[in-house]
Amino acid sequence: MSHSDLPVVVLGAGPVGLAAAAHLLERALEPLVLEAGDRVGASVLEWGQVRMFSPWRFVVDRAAGVLLARHGWTPPEGEGFPTGRDLVERYLEPLAALPELASRVRLRTRALAVSRSGFDLLKTRGREAAPFVVRAETAEGEIELAAQAVVDASGTWRNPNPLGASGLPAFGEGAARERIFYGIPDVLGAERERYAGKRVLVVGSGHSALNALLDLAGLAEQAPATRIYWALRRERLGNLFGGGRRDGLAERGRLGERAEALLSSGGIELVTGFSLERLRLHEDGLLAEGGGRVIGPLDEIIATTGFRPDLGLTRELRLELDPVTEAPVRLAGLIDPNVHSCGTVPPHGAVELGHPEPGYFAVGMKSYGRAPTFLLLTGYEQARSVAAALAGDWEAARRVELQLPETGVCVTDALAAACCNGECARPAAERAGGCCS
Repeated sequence: MSHSDLPVVVLGAGPVGLAAAAHLLERALEPLVLEAGDRVGASVLEWGQVRMFSPWRFVVDRAAGVLLARHGWTPPEGEGFPTGRDLVERYLEPLAALPELASRVRLRTRALAVSRSGFDLLKTRGREAAPFVVRAETAEGEIELAAQAVVDASGTWRNPNPLGASGLPAFGEGAARERIFYGIPDVLGAERERYAGKRVLVVGSGHSALNALLDLAGLAEQAPATRIYWALRRERLGNLFGGGRRDGLAERGRLGERAEALLSSGGIELVTGFSLERLRLHEDGLLAEGGGRVIGPLDEIIATTGFRPDLGLTRELRLELDPVTEAPVRLAGLIDPNVHSCGTVPPHGAVELGHPEPGYFAVGMKSYGRAPTFLLLTGYEQARSVAAALAGDWEAARRVELQLPETGVCVTDALAAACCNGECARPAAERAGGCCS
């Protein structure tokens, strides 16, 4: 039974969700984009002050750019670096306002669950012929929409990892919630008074942590009483600061270099090998405890501990997820940080993102599960490939149309390290293969 008259429901009106809609239109498929926020790019705006390390030429999707150009849109300078707010106001909002998309984007519509019409998880016979149903919450109440396919670009931003090293909230984390910010606060702007002159602990080791630390250091220059602590689970810094001048994204390399220089200057109290187990309120502030050690007293904590997907949304679908990363199993081997991440994750598409439930694809950050280091270019390639697959053009879906910038670092386990032997610092075209290919 064909349901080609039904729309392809896209969950999320962020950069990858809107790119998916543009690619679907290019393939003569009807998109319907559901966005929980009251603006497109609502999650991006929550880190709107952060300058991206990808230049404009890497953050505008090709199909979206074609649509915009058709209406006279002039793209920003290709080598300029947008903030999150720039990305929304200068790209996503003009894109969503186009006549091709404006009627196909529904704001304040939060997806609650995805299933097959008349089929719960257990029922098999006739399943693939049934349309998808997407239940969503609106200001008027719950609704249910039928779809021929679902492209899930809902992301992971609303599901931060807790501070506890076990993957569970640290004891006392809930009680201390008012003193914890999950993500990157606007330390030099809207949140300045919250952090100026305070004792602040940053937990985490990714780019978000580096951005938060650099902003706090800038604040400390204006408010010298500000004290900055940085807690890492790892014992050694290793290549935490990235590839520096070897990084194909120069701003990403410079971010690491600036953070490394800040640490060397003594402006941060670094605590390595620290696994946070408990937060305890003290008369002089908050104490962070773990392994017999204590950091504090503290006034505030910034949790940059990563994110995880909302798997409850698709509980009634038959998904094949890797038990470690919670990403599609065919993608997991490319992105599992426990194995290796030499250079940049290879481009991938509908084949790697597929599940035993035909017609459902997670794209964007959600496709990575709990794995880090996602680039918008990766999401745009996913969207292009998935749209081709849904249109039945599997030749185009399997074709790689993307070359990603190298990170300039090789993160491996012991076995993979022996394999890499410095290969990851070389241009991709010159590598011998193996773990760095």
